[in-house]
Amino acid sequence: MKQSPKEKLLARLAGRAGNEEVNAWAEIEARTPQHGMDEGPRVVREGAEQDAELDKILEQINELTDQGPPDEETGQHESGTLSDEFLPIEPTSLEQTGLTASEVEALIMKLLMARGEATGHGVAEHIRLPYLMVNELLDRMKRDQLVFHKSAAAMNDFVYQLTEVGRELARLHTQHSTYFGSAPVDIDDYIASVHAQSLTNQRPTMDDLHRAFEELLVNKRMLHRIGPAINSGRGMFLFGPPGNGKSSIAERITIAFGETIWIPRALYVHGETIRLFDANHHRERPLEESSGLLDNRRIDKRWVRITRPTIVVGGELTMINLEIASSPTTGVSEAPVQLKSNCGTLVIDDFGRQRMSTDELLNRWIVPLEKQVDFLNLVNGKKIEVPFDQLIVFSTNLEPRDLVDDAFLRRIPYKIEVKDPSEQEFRDLFELMAPKLGVPVRQEVIDYLIKTHYRKTGRPFRFCHPRDLLTQIRNFCRFTDTEPDMTPELFDMAVENYFAVM
Repeated sequence: MKQSPKEKLLARLAGRAGNEEVNAWAEIEARTPQHGMDEGPRVVREGAEQDAELDKILEQINELTDQGPPDEETGQHESGTLSDEFLPIEPTSLEQTGLTASEVEALIMKLLMARGEATGHGVAEHIRLPYLMVNELLDRMKRDQLVFHKSAAAMNDFVYQLTEVGRELARLHTQHSTYFGSAPVDIDDYIASVHAQSLTNQRPTMDDLHRAFEELLVNKRMLHRIGPAINSGRGMFLFGPPGNGKSSIAERITIAFGETIWIPRALYVHGETIRLFDANHHRERPLEESSGLLDNRRIDKRWVRITRPTIVVGGELTMINLEIASSPTTGVSEAPVQLKSNCGTLVIDDFGRQRMSTDELLNRWIVPLEKQVDFLNLVNGKKIEVPFDQLIVFSTNLEPRDLVDDAFLRRIPYKIEVKDPSEQEFRDLFELMAPKLGVPVRQEVIDYLIKTHYRKTGRPFRFCHPRDLLTQIRNFCRFTDTEPDMTPELFDMAVENYFAVM
């Protein structure tokens, strides 16, 4: 019977990882004391010691899976099941990495050619594979006369350098690809991780939405419309006049899911390495140091723990950004934005103002939105199928029906209009933003602003106006070295600057 990831995890903890036939529970049971009929007290004492050892192992497993002890009545943990969090466990064999010895050796040779020399531990740390696995490969490379020991190092280690043969072979590998970073993760393992961490597995509640939008003034009606759209995990249009916070809402949606995910630093697909982790889009969230049974040393370091991604692309988006990009100089491939945003949110800001037509973008994504899978072309000509698992948010100031046809609108089930704020919401925004900018709130001055610069001119309220006008006042007061204040004169100045051509 095929084991689930959680069963495999418990199997490893019990000492049954890989092909080892070691069973921690059987070992404890096998420790039956040899005694005679007159050894009753000793039997009790040794039995208690065995129970204490068994309890200790159970406690360590509970800590690993973030569960408390089982309920005395039901026999279940508080959550009812094992932790659902995906956890990449360190491989115990080269076979478990999905890579061949030759592929890992190529990484090592390119690393040594770039650095000149490195210790065995330094190599293992750089390519993020277990030291024992790397040490075996280095021993083999030494026997094959690809590397040699320059000198001894601490902890029974050595400093390694390439031989002339190794250097020549490294040059050949570099012609194909200059990449020598973290050992890549097999694409099948990545696909399994996306399914395990999918947004569709999450069910954000109203409390989660309040937490996500706590810095914004979003009314209850809007939350009731956004909530089901987020729970669908599919896609939505946010449309309406500029300045009402469509982009701000879109960028905070992922917070409602409130979790971290694991992604590979790089992917291995049909002989090609694709960089997935991007420090510009992904925020790393390392595990805290632990002294328990599972510490950071048991985590597969080829993976990185990040906050669920929110990737925002605007008018700069082109068709190239939606395909695997490969540099002809380095031979290193870069994942497209939709792959980097899996298990998170992809925001298409200012939709309709991209350098490619809306038809091009929609035709590229019409199948992925329907089937939840995408097809990408590798530099070697092969086509691969990958998950298309993110919440797509199209944010636009234009009317959606003027941009796309009905066939595409049908695939975006939620169309939410972000309307202008009411007068009371407009006033509430001043009270919310003024303390953050160090400006005292004066209701009579807000009355003056609304009467003089909105009602008389017919100017519509926008959610961004209170923040922007108060920022104008704060900056002016900083320039004149005066205390920020809310006065009619300062609002007149701010309005004149802000609405000069609007």
